Amino acid sequence: MRVTKFEHATLTLVDTGKTLVIDPGSFTAPLGELEGVVGIVITHEHPDHWTADHLDRILGTFPNTPIFAPEGVAKVAGDYDITLVHPGDVIDLEPFRLEFFGGTHAVIHKSIPVVDNVGVLVNDDFYYPGDSYAVPEGRSVKLLASPVGAPWLKIGEAMDFVLAVAPRRVFGTHDMTLSVAGRDMGRARLAWAAEQGGGELVALNPGEGTDI
Repeated sequence: MRVTKFEHATLTLVDTGKTLVIDPGSFTAPLGELEGVVGIVITHEHPDHWTADHLDRILGTFPNTPIFAPEGVAKVAGDYDITLVHPGDVIDLEPFRLEFFGGTHAVIHKSIPVVDNVGVLVNDDFYYPGDSYAVPEGRSVKLLASPVGAPWLKIGEAMDFVLAVAPRRVFGTHDMTLSVAGRDMGRARLAWAAEQGGGELVALNPGEGTDI
């Protein structure tokens, strides 16, 4: 399975010619040519994680592609057919197996409403928490996409998240709000956290990927 990072929080997973798209949002350039899209996962409703333009482009090429998202997304994306998912749900989407965790977005500030958010574990190997620190308890994660920059994020909490998951490898995501220096500092902190459990950092820039 090939995992590719795009700008900010957007990811694609490709296995046997089939593609899963995760969080195609407003900070991400058009994804260009994709192959065999079989599903789209949107972790929550904030526009840096989904836009109508991205969905229209994908669905224009791959009509009737299912979109999996929590209830908050369905409320704001009423023009799209959303399949609701909740923590604990498991969906088989050949060749992908999706398991969902969490339930709520990390707190930004007491004045800002907390929205629905789901983390997704794919094929028991790859985990992405959306905008949260939800840990996939009891799972052995081979590759973790860990948020490294956000209005809600404190780097020490991101480090604790990586320590709790203890992945074999981790890369930073959710990083368009950072300068290059800030991104690299955050990556270094994630690297340290991964190393405590015998793992390592993979430094991925937009358009770069790694295999599981």
